[in-house]
Amino acid sequence: MKKILFLAAAFALTLASCGNKQQKAEITEDSVKAFEQSQIEASIKVQLDSLASEAKKLKGIPGIQNMKDSIQLTDEEKMVKPTYLMDPAETAELQTLSEKYRALAMLFVDKKVAEAYDMDVTAYDEAISKLLAEVNDPALGALNSSVTYEENISTLYDAEEAAGRINLFWEMTTASTVEQVYVLCQNIDKYISAIDDAAAENMTFRMILLTDAMDRLADYDANVAELNDAMQPLKVLDALTVDQLKSQLMELKGDIEAVRASLLK
Repeated sequence: MKKILFLAAAFALTLASCGNKQQKAEITEDSVKAFEQSQIEASIKVQLDSLASEAKKLKGIPGIQNMKDSIQLTDEEKMVKPTYLMDPAETAELQTLSEKYRALAMLFVDKKVAEAYDMDVTAYDEAISKLLAEVNDPALGALNSSVTYEENISTLYDAEEAAGRINLFWEMTTASTVEQVYVLCQNIDKYISAIDDAAAENMTFRMILLTDAMDRLADYDANVAELNDAMQPLKVLDALTVDQLKSQLMELKGDIEAVRASLLK
């Protein structure tokens, strides 16, 4: 715990040195600014780039993102299909870009889990294709399943930054992480077997980066502000070992489920 607190404090100090401290205004219905990347103060932009630079180094959460390869499910276990995955049909009526980007992130995760259980993923493929067509974002089309998670994150951030959509990058990345942690909690004794101490610490640092980024963007985007509020209970996550992670996730299970439920509201 001391180590992660030291890392978080040191990282925060590094970001603070990038520019003048910003006094965050209270967010109200009348004062929230519409998101335009050009509105972001220079120092906040530098800090977001620094957070992204760290995020690009983080590996995906083991076991969930590549469940079919990393977790050995028996034939008997595969017969009990997971009922906690998102129904792709739920995404049909989504209206905002924010909702669609979050839904895509969740579908990508849930499709991997469904594949591990030998489920038919046709509905996932159809929903993903529909949403990709609706958002019409070349950055998402550039993602490649044959490269590493880190490479995809780097490609996505750079492309969304160039397109003026870094808010959507952070929303999508947060939704993906929340969905993976949510899935992990549904069968933690089985799924956590793919995680070691280094991965546990990685997950903790990932949560620090995501909540820090949303803190900085919340003044510029009402959708980010709402997600930032929902994520507050997860800021206590500070596990450095698998045992600590398992214990904390079991305690936070209700909060994680609430955050996940809020992603598409």
